[in-house]
Amino acid sequence: MRASLIQIAVDEGESVASRRLRVASLVRDQAGADLVVLPELWTTGAFAFEEFGREAEPLEGPTYEVMAKAASDAGVWLHAGSIPERTPEGTLYNTSLVFSPSGDLAASYRKIHRFGFDKGEAVLMGRGEELVTVRLPDTTVGVATCYDLRFPELFRGLVDAGAETLVIPAGWPERRRAHWTLLAQARAVENQAFVLACGTAGTHAGVPQAGHSIVVDPWGEVLAEAGAGEEILTVEFDPGKVATTREQFPALKDRVL
Repeated sequence: MRASLIQIAVDEGESVASRRLRVASLVRDQAGADLVVLPELWTTGAFAFEEFGREAEPLEGPTYEVMAKAASDAGVWLHAGSIPERTPEGTLYNTSLVFSPSGDLAASYRKIHRFGFDKGEAVLMGRGEELVTVRLPDTTVGVATCYDLRFPELFRGLVDAGAETLVIPAGWPERRRAHWTLLAQARAVENQAFVLACGTAGTHAGVPQAGHSIVVDPWGEVLAEAGAGEEILTVEFDPGKVATTREQFPALKDRVL
């Protein structure tokens, strides 16, 4: 299976509309991949809190339309990262979109763990409530977003729902990059699953981003890792290694809690 993680640089001088078109072109360039992954809140920047309300859109809004077309044109499964979604009732959510190679929406996920404590996303956006998995031809993907990475019980729930590959778009800050790598490997090892974690580059509202998108196998081995700047990280991996790992070292069978 071939996956491409597009580590987008969010430049405050680039309009959201222009970025959508640029990213759609990058997605189309990945024709031949099985799965393409974009970062969290790449339209606005994950720390550009003031932009959330200004750039919020319906689920089937401009980003949905452009990304659905890009997925269809490239013939790829596309995790289109997340957008600031505004519901008809006016609530904002940090919502991920997953498209099939035909451009149909296969799944959406509203982020459960909101970052910021008493400010930012934590107070501006509603909390999601449902775990989401998506069946691809060769693997079942469990969907999570950024700060979710710190909460292992969410990933246990995804594994219980059949997840073999954990896909995590993020806008992770550079000052906590060591945590990013450590947690990605931990989630892979404890769940005996592949982890595909796609971050952003650049600076969001004065917050430098970690970059360093990473792909980890079920034994915790790093298969590929990006640098700090905008980059497309492409990796080939065997989804069958999940079943093999779980058979050879059946730790999940010993779960008590």
